[in-house]
Amino acid sequence: MFDTSKLQWTRQPAQFTITPEQIEIITQPHTDLWQRTYYHFRNDNAPVLQMETEEKYFSFTVKTAFEPAHRFDQCGVAVYLDSENWLKASVEYENEQFQHLGSVVTNLGYSDWATTELDAGIHSIWYRLSRREADFRVECSLDGTTFHQMRICHLWKADGPIQFGLYACSPEDSSFRAIFTEMEMGPCCWAAHDGQQPDPDSD
Repeated sequence: MFDTSKLQWTRQPAQFTITPEQIEIITQPHTDLWQRTYYHFRNDNAPVLQMETEEKYFSFTVKTAFEPAHRFDQCGVAVYLDSENWLKASVEYENEQFQHLGSVVTNLGYSDWATTELDAGIHSIWYRLSRREADFRVECSLDGTTFHQMRICHLWKADGPIQFGLYACSPEDSSFRAIFTEMEMGPCCWAAHDGQQPDPDSD
């Protein structure tokens, strides 16, 4: 069982509820996470609810349910180390036709964004975040059983204890309810690589 009592806020929202089985966040307008790239602005005011761990190999799974109201409304999983080093994965509402299922990785103050389109009628999705030292894999599922890889990435500042958990935000003038359930942390589901060997002179 995932122990929600160990979670701590980075920027506590005005409205939220935490029980052992469920976390609910009501987003506040003009909250977001992004650093520099392309847009050049820096947004670092979204609430993030995380626990700290020294475990170098683990997987964290959570179900998200959401009723987005406005463009860019989003909620999902996060590894937030500091304002310039973090990753997030979420469904980001775009319009009545589609949403963006995507992930953002921010290293040393520069963000990227990898996305694919998702039908706007989907209002629930599971995420599985796995750590192997400073490398991470994010997966998603529509049924909580079959997971599909979204991304593999490296965080330069994740070589020791890290913080991981949940986030929700509304970058424009909006607010919506994000619900997180079925939270589990356990052994790493991401198997060690079996294939091409490292270069002989690699670290």
